[in-house]
Amino acid sequence: MAESLRGRHFVSIHDYSSEEIQLIFDLMRTLKAEERIGIRKPILKDKNLAMIFQKSSTRTRVSFEIGMNQMGGKALFLSNNDIQLNRGETIADTARVLSRYVDGIMARVFDHQDILDLAEHSTVPVINGLSDFLHPCQAVADFYTMLEKRDQLKGLHLVYIGDSNNVSNSLMMAAAKTGVHITICSPGGHQPCEKIMKWFEDDSRSTGSTFYITSDPTEAVKRADFIYTDVWASMGQEKEAEERKNLFAPYQLNKDLMSKAPPHALVLHCLPAHRGEEITDEVIDSHQSIVFDEAENRLHVQKAIMALLMS
Repeated sequence: MAESLRGRHFVSIHDYSSEEIQLIFDLMRTLKAEERIGIRKPILKDKNLAMIFQKSSTRTRVSFEIGMNQMGGKALFLSNNDIQLNRGETIADTARVLSRYVDGIMARVFDHQDILDLAEHSTVPVINGLSDFLHPCQAVADFYTMLEKRDQLKGLHLVYIGDSNNVSNSLMMAAAKTGVHITICSPGGHQPCEKIMKWFEDDSRSTGSTFYITSDPTEAVKRADFIYTDVWASMGQEKEAEERKNLFAPYQLNKDLMSKAPPHALVLHCLPAHRGEEITDEVIDSHQSIVFDEAENRLHVQKAIMALLMS
């Protein structure tokens, strides 16, 4: 099956089968275990990754760059100042040119269509590092972290509290592929779009995942195994920040809300966190938080995806 992934794009979890997601998990486990004991294999020796960043990042840049280094390859950082994606040059031309130079392209962009256009015109694998619609690498790292803590995923219940966004969209895709039940808890008007719900319906038929929408945080967390939150205003939504603070204030993940969840429930956040807004210090720094295990696993998932697609 690993052969079937070589040369493919990683744009959406929806594009991958449950078995292929498991393959990524399996390689993640191996790479992480080897890294812990100081073993690094030159899986991507002499390979080069172009990293396009329209949006700034900590975890995405560091994990991809260090991941390539640890596997014997090199990563080239291309910011908005270095490359005029869809401005001075068409995306199609950028994809065609980069494909002549590098072995893979990772892009962190605003408009999801930019990722789709890169993938359409690139002859090397394109990895979605984030778009306004999806954040697939993050979701795979999240679900692997859940797997580490509970040994299996099927039948678990994940609750996402906050604005339906690129992160929650990808969490829904990962849940559908792995048999995890998912609840999205958001105020009216901020719930998943029809396209994502249709994808979930299609992908969950073979795994038994269920999906529930509510606007009541207390009701949402009652049976949670994992509780996930994210910032209320994503990059590019700064003008709406104050309005969103008022709207989402009842959805803060705090000690009171955690007291309504089962004692075994664990907390996830993709970071960066706006402490005191969507999550409080006492929750993110508590014994129930696995946020920094989750952040570490971004490195291992990027490595696994790159190795499978680019080796």
